[in-house]
Amino acid sequence: MLTAKQRELLKFITIRLEESGVSPSFEEMKEALDLKSKSGVHRLISALEERGFIRRLPNRARALEVIRQPEDSVAAPRVRASDNVIPLHRLSPPRAHAANDVVELPLHGRIAAGVPIEALEGQSTLPVPAALLGPGEHYALEVSGDSMIEAGIFDGDFALVRKTEVARDGEIVVALVRDEEATLKYLRREDGMIRLDPANGAYEPQIYRPGEVKVQGKLAGLLRRYN
Repeated sequence: MLTAKQRELLKFITIRLEESGVSPSFEEMKEALDLKSKSGVHRLISALEERGFIRRLPNRARALEVIRQPEDSVAAPRVRASDNVIPLHRLSPPRAHAANDVVELPLHGRIAAGVPIEALEGQSTLPVPAALLGPGEHYALEVSGDSMIEAGIFDGDFALVRKTEVARDGEIVVALVRDEEATLKYLRREDGMIRLDPANGAYEPQIYRPGEVKVQGKLAGLLRRYN
């Protein structure tokens, strides 16, 4: 039999794992449960672990795994699609990747962080920690150029991109220009035009008609190699 706080914490951990594949931090759990200190979170975690509902994964920071749910759990209330909530559709253990899992992303050549260049279609893959990726389908591109350095994106970095055809203003996207060239830039809409903004004062924004630009994905993360 779980207490109300133990149930609340178990549900919060489950939803976060299903959403991102990464368990929440102790600070996030403290705030979500409106607790006064992290020691209360430690006690709840220990109680759930002792009762066999969760387990801590060794040698991994912030790594928790939900093993089971209370037998008397009821289904989450149905919500409208317009509601700004994340429904818990099922109460079985999450299928999300564990924190140390590695996935192989398709590596599609180099993408310009300067003047657009052709995005090469390659057959190679890039191993990426699953914890760096959220939901959705992803691919990787090697960055070429320095026009995004003020956003912390450097030549030779690997951009981890979530596939999508829509993006909000101010998001960093992979933009396909005139169906032949791809570039990594901030996306902005201005006076009926599409503006692709660099993050380097040495470069000018690129302005196109809406039909000339297609969003191919949004930046989800970066990988950097140190030689």
